[in-house]
Order: sequence, then C-alpha cells, then structure tokens
Amino acid sequence: MLWSLFKIILFVGVVGALAWGAGFLLEAEGGLQIRAFGQELNPGPLESVLLLVLLVFAVWVLLKLLALLFAFVKFLNGDETAISRYFDRNRERKGFNALSEGLMALASGEGSVALAKAAKADKYLNKPELTNLLTAQAAEMAGDTRKAEETYRKLVENEQTRFVGVRGIMKQKLAAGDDETALQLAEKAFAIKPKHQDTGDVLLRLQAEKEDWVGARKTLSTKLRNGQIPRDLHKRRDAVLALSAAQDILADDSSIEKRETAIEANRLSPDLIPAAVLAAQGYITQGKPRYATRVLKKAWEACPHPDLAAAFAAIAPDETPTARIKRFAALTKVQSDHPETKMLLAELNIANEDFPAARRALGDLVETDPDARSVTLMAAIERGEGASDSVVKGWLARAIVVPRGPQWVCSNCQQIHNEWKPICDNCSSFDTLEWKRPPHSEVASPTGTQMLPLIVGALEDNSDVENVAVSEEDVTIQDAEIIEAEATSEDSEEKDAK
Repeated sequence: MLWSLFKIILFVGVVGALAWGAGFLLEAEGGLQIRAFGQELNPGPLESVLLLVLLVFAVWVLLKLLALLFAFVKFLNGDETAISRYFDRNRERKGFNALSEGLMALASGEGSVALAKAAKADKYLNKPELTNLLTAQAAEMAGDTRKAEETYRKLVENEQTRFVGVRGIMKQKLAAGDDETALQLAEKAFAIKPKHQDTGDVLLRLQAEKEDWVGARKTLSTKLRNGQIPRDLHKRRDAVLALSAAQDILADDSSIEKRETAIEANRLSPDLIPAAVLAAQGYITQGKPRYATRVLKKAWEACPHPDLAAAFAAIAPDETPTARIKRFAALTKVQSDHPETKMLLAELNIANEDFPAARRALGDLVETDPDARSVTLMAAIERGEGASDSVVKGWLARAIVVPRGPQWVCSNCQQIHNEWKPICDNCSSFDTLEWKRPPHSEVASPTGTQMLPLIVGALEDNSDVENVAVSEEDVTIQDAEIIEAEATSEDSEEKDAK
C-alpha cells in the first residue's frame, strides 16, 4: 500500500514539474536564432525545445536506417545478422511444427504421414539426431524396412544416438528371426547402456535361448546391481540358470560338475523342484542319503510334486512296501491335506496291497477335486478290493472327463509342457513354467463323454462284446492299461483254479 502511495506522489510530482516547465517556457523571452542557406529562424523557447526533441528523434531514425542497411549488406554477404536470425527462427518454427505433427501421426499409426512429416522436419531443422529417429520409426510403421535400417545406421555413427541406432537394428533382426545377429547387437546395446531394462531383458532371453548360461548369469547380476530386479527374483532366476547349466552338464556326463551345479541351484532356490531333484540325485550318488532327504523334504514343504516323491523313493530303491510307507512319513506328514500327498499315500498303500488304507488316504478327493490320476487310483483300489469289472471300467471311463491335474504350464501363454524347461517352447518366455492345473475346457462329443461310465457298465453285461477300449489324450493310459492287465490276469487265474 505504501508503494502505491509513493507511485501516486511521484506521478503527481512529475506532472507538476512538466507543467511548471511548460509555463516557464511560455513566459520566457528570447529564443534561438537559426541561419542557414540565407534563411533565418527565430523560434521561441517552447518551439526550440520541440525542435530539439524532433532533432534527436530524427538522428535516432537515421542511425536505425543505417544499421538496417549495414545488416542487409552483411546478410547478402552471408554473415549472421538479425535478418538471418529471423529467417532461421521461421524455419525452426516450421521444422518443429512438422516434427510434432510427425510424432502425432506416428502415435496415430499413420506411418506414411509420419514419414512425410519427418522429411519436412529434417529439411527445416537440419538436426538428424532428432529427425532420424522419427524417420526410422515411421519407415518401420510404413513397412519400409530398408529405409529404417539405413536411418538406424546413421544414428549409430553419432555418439549421442548410438544406443538408439543399435537397439533399433536389434529389434529389426529380432523381427526378421535373425537371433544370432540380434544377440550380438543386444550385447553392444547393453554395454552402452546397462541400465536399460528392456535391452537387458532381451539379452537375457537370447542368451538363455542360446543356452549361454554363464553369460546369462552375468547379465542377471548386472541387472541386480543396477536395481532392475529385486533380490529375491534374482536368486530365483539365478537358480534357474544354474539348474539349466546343471542339466547341460548332465547331458555331457560330467557327474561331479553336475552335482556341484545342481546343489548350487538348490541352495539359491530350495523350492525349485527340478533343482531339488538334481541336488538329491547328486547326494544319493555321493552316498549322502540324509542330505538328499533334507533337500527333498524342504522342497515338498514348498510344493508337493511327483518328481520329488520319485527322487525320495530312489534313496532306498530296494526297501519293502511297508518300510517305504514308514520312511515316506517324512513327506506324507508334511502338508497332509494337499492332494499330491493324499495320492502319494494312496499309491504307497496300493503297493502294499492295503486297499482300505489307500481308500482312507484318498478320502473324498475323487468327489471334491477329481483328476485323471486320483480317479485311476480309485479304479485300482476298487480292483484290489474285488469290485466287478464294470465298476473298475466305470472309474476308468470317468477319467476321460475329469481334468488331468497339475502340469507344467506357462504363465504367459498357458502352453502345457511335459517337463520343466527354463524357456517356454511356445512364447520363448524365460522362467514362466509353473506347476499348476491348466485351464480345463469340456470336450464336445456327439456321444456325450459324461455317459461313458454307464455305457461301459452296460457293455460289460453284453456277451457279444469282448473288449471295451477307451482312448483319449487326457487319460493316463499307462495306468489304465496296467489295471486292465491285472484284471485279465486275475480272471484267467480264477478260471485255471476252477
């Protein structure tokens, strides 16, 4: 508020001073005498002041005209002047407008329009580090791969844009299926900018596909140091790479190195089932069954799996069924409510020919959460307890319509694999296989698969029908054939006894 008051007082003072000066000049006598070219002028004091102001203004205008003329001469001579800067700003404005329009066209998916705008921007701006990238991406979108590669190569020549150029050519080679060249380019791009997460992921995937496990583990360590992945994920994937290296060593029959690498993989990720199996096999070979038991038990606590049970059985392959049930208590007491544990205990009791105990172990699994394995086990239990062939075959027929149970499924594309692999065969994703139940879809059949148990039972009473064969990909055929063979053998033995 004081500042506003001060400005008002200052304004009033200036106006008063000017008014006083004008009054003084009007009342003053005398003036100037100007003689030039035989003419004489005698202006008064006020007219003299006005003439002086006009003279100063005229001199200022003359100086500006002289400066403009001098600048025009320099412009014609090619020197930088205000005129040249004006035209440069105009060209720059047009260039940036074309560049922004090209980016908008690129985002809209108009490749040809973006390519034309990129050419216009390059004409006006003369900044290839900006326009070449737009040109390359627009050419890719327009389908002109040759021009895109040429532009990316221009970017490689510039130190500031080298990474962008190398990565652009790498993506082109990936799209063309040239993984060998793409791997080399990915290594160069990762060396230029190791903190770029997408490039590191591509390099890791390509190294894993090439089975360069040592290089992949180095890349993974670099990603950890740069903070691109959390430490627990690094341990898991490092274990996967170590396990993959162990499997390769196993294929080369290098048993000592295989054991050491498998044990390292299990140490890094104890819940990785294949690593636990390989580590246990290594301990069994070394004559250390206690270590193998500890490894398999810890893995079973994380995720019960048939391969773990098979490896646990290999610790004492010659034991009796009763002794095996007792030793397997170390596993069956862990996660006793898990379906895999129930089916394992049922299998052990079936092998011991204790079919009531097998039924109790299986419980209501075939009703609450049935799959092909549990239903087939129920068929074996029914056969062991002396049920008729119609009942056994009814259970086997039911195995057609129930899910197969957990399998190795890619979490990215849902592709089913027969065995664990570090890379999905379908989508080439790294470390995406999970032991879980795949999505189940009902199979459309003109006869209706739900009626198969009744149909099989009816056919059993028909004396003209000798065999009933049920084939389907989702049935555990080997188990069914074993049970059928047992049934035929028992029938023939009964006939011989009679």
